[in-house]
Amino acid sequence: MIGLLIAACEIGFWALLLAGLSARYILRRPRLGVVLLAMTPLVDLVLLTATFVDLRAGARATAWHSLAAVYLGVSIAFGHHMIRWADGWFAHRFAGGPRPSTPRAGAPHARHQRHMWYRHAVAFCIGGALLAGGILLVDDPGRTGMLLMRIQQWAVVLVVDFLWSFSHTLWPRRGPDPDGGDTPAPPRSEEVV
Repeated sequence: MIGLLIAACEIGFWALLLAGLSARYILRRPRLGVVLLAMTPLVDLVLLTATFVDLRAGARATAWHSLAAVYLGVSIAFGHHMIRWADGWFAHRFAGGPRPSTPRAGAPHARHQRHMWYRHAVAFCIGGALLAGGILLVDDPGRTGMLLMRIQQWAVVLVVDFLWSFSHTLWPRRGPDPDGGDTPAPPRSEEVV
């Protein structure tokens, strides 16, 4: 049941996002677009309520319950970023806006990677708080072991993501230089004269 609800919420989020951006850029109805985009958090509220009602009613916490908390954390932490990303592409495609870009090298890329990790950390805090809340709400370790295990697994993923994201600060990717040209690659051994 919860697995289907997670899928429905994910579909609902993207459907509201697409409808809101279509209303804003294709139909030229910006107020309707704002209303539809403002409804995206309601999808999260439905999932949160259903998950806690199910656990409170005596259900044993499953991987689906823990995934619901992860989904909610990620949705809250990355939702605005995803909406802004999609808005940029819609503006480019349907309103003549500039082509969105993400830094691919150097200090801007490293900064972007750090900011994405910060969002991941926020998602972990929100999702972890929901998982801990579920553990406290049920108050039965025999029924909530999956929730505790998900917090531990996610903590490992967060540490790995930290190492990856911050490695770009220490060893930035090479790419276009500030003058607009590409940074030359080191010569291959057969090119050395």
